[in-house]
Order: sequence, then structure tokens, then C-alpha cells
Amino acid sequence: MKKRRIIGIGETILDIIFRNEQPTAAVPGGSVFNGLISLARLGLNTVMVTETGSDRVGKRILEFMEDNHVDTSYVSTFEDGKSPLSLAFLNEQSDAEYEFYKDYPNQRLTGDFPEITKHDIVIFGSYYALNPVLREGMLTLLEKAQRAEAIIYYDPNFRSSHCEEAMKLAPTIIENLEFADIVRGSNEDFQNMWKMTDRAKIYKDKVAFYCPNFIYTQGDKGPVLYTPHFTQQYPVDKIEVISSIGAGDNFNAGILYGLLKERIYKEDLVDLDQSTWEKIIQHGLAFSKTVCQQYENSISQKWADSYQ
Repeated sequence: MKKRRIIGIGETILDIIFRNEQPTAAVPGGSVFNGLISLARLGLNTVMVTETGSDRVGKRILEFMEDNHVDTSYVSTFEDGKSPLSLAFLNEQSDAEYEFYKDYPNQRLTGDFPEITKHDIVIFGSYYALNPVLREGMLTLLEKAQRAEAIIYYDPNFRSSHCEEAMKLAPTIIENLEFADIVRGSNEDFQNMWKMTDRAKIYKDKVAFYCPNFIYTQGDKGPVLYTPHFTQQYPVDKIEVISSIGAGDNFNAGILYGLLKERIYKEDLVDLDQSTWEKIIQHGLAFSKTVCQQYENSISQKWADSYQ
């Protein structure tokens, strides 16, 4: 497993978490970032392609990655601008409403990109994968991954703050779906992107033509897996949720962990059987469950040590 790498491209940010209008934690975050930290804590080879400021927040984020053994060779740092902040306000159900504060430079993602082989898995998503300013760099990495026949995993993570841009961003979303071998999205993502709530129709009309493997998550109702061969819904354990901020991100991490543990490559996805998918999905559920029971955005090192 250690010879294969998980390469993530996405935003890094400092999440300041509020409960009852009072700050309770400040942790480095980002959708792809959170999952990579979890995978690194399990001893896997992880590489983060991202950018951060040379300010105090940016240095803290970079140190956090290095402390958790994430490869930071492809992190661009900028002097002009500041590292982004996210204020996450938890409601009574421990779901978060966000406010973002960003001051990026004009030139972004200016560093090098890693070479990619068929042994690697590439994960991307969120608005970072749609932003026109970053598109050239994003395409460079995705095209490399596609040529190498690496597994490409896409999480749209489309927030309500971008609903008004959904129509304009539609061609880019479709292009991302075309690159992907697995798409994982939440019910909220597709409501925000396409105003759709019928998961079977989402798969049939919006996803299947571009990407055959689709995981639809819907909180405590349990994920539903769609493949060309079968559809399966999986139950989830009822737990007391402290924070749902990293739930989806770590579900993704668990899926990637499962793909590596089961020694799945791109060509294997075509005929992957129901039993193997079951094992992979269970890793996603386990990662998500433990993260929901804490304020941190990734699995703890203690839990990672016990999981292996």
C-alpha cells in the first residue's frame, strides 16, 4: 500500500469553529486537505497540491501538513495576499454554516505538479475544481492523471453560496465528471447545482453518461452506490454528532483507503463486484463516523493507530 500515492489538489484554509456564537476550535482544513491528513495519519503516501500565504496562518497550515507527513513539495506560497479563513457556525444539529474570508493574489497555483503513474489516486473537488482562475493548473494535473490511467475521484462539494453561478459553471462540472472514475456527492450538492433531489434520476440523467461509479450521500440516511451492474444503499450507525464539518471529506478518505487496501486499480473498477464495494464503502462510513464525534476535521492519530 505504501508504494501507491494519494495526490490531492484543493484549497487549504483555517477553519474557526463556533458553537453558540463562541469560537471553540481553530483547525487547518479544506475539503481535499482534511481527507489527506487522515490518510497520512494511517501511514499512506499523500501529496498535496495547493497554495497558501507566507503569513502566520499559512505557516501554521504548512507546518500542520509537515507534522502529519503530507508531502508539501507542490505547495505554492504567495507573498501578495493572505491565507484564507473560514468561520464555521454549528447549529443545534451540529451542521455548519460558513462565512469565508479570502484575499488571494492575481497569480495562483504557480508551482510545479507531480508526475503521476497508474499506481496513484488523484482526488479533487469543491469550487477549487471550478474556479476559472485555477482551471489551467487543474487541467494540467487531471490530464496527467488521465494519461497515466490513475484512478480519479471527484467530489463536487458544491456549496449554496455558488448557486447563482451553477448555470455558468455547468460546462466545467461536466468536464470534471468526464475526468472522474468515481464521483461522490451529497444530496445538498445536487440540490445546489441542479435543483435535483431524485438520486436515481441524478445518476441516470446527469452522471452515468460521464462517470459510471457514483456514490450519493445523504447524512444519516446512508450512502447509495450506483454502478452499471447494481445499486445498493448502506445503513449508518446512529451517533451523537459533535461536528459534521469533516464528515464528507473523511468519507472520501475512507473510500480511497478502501481502494488501496483492496488493491483496486482503474481497470478493476469496470467489473468491481458488490462484495468488494461493500468493504470499500464500510471504510468510508467508519472514517466519517469517528470524525463526526470530534471537533477536528480529520481522524485522530490515536484512532488511525487502532484502525490499522
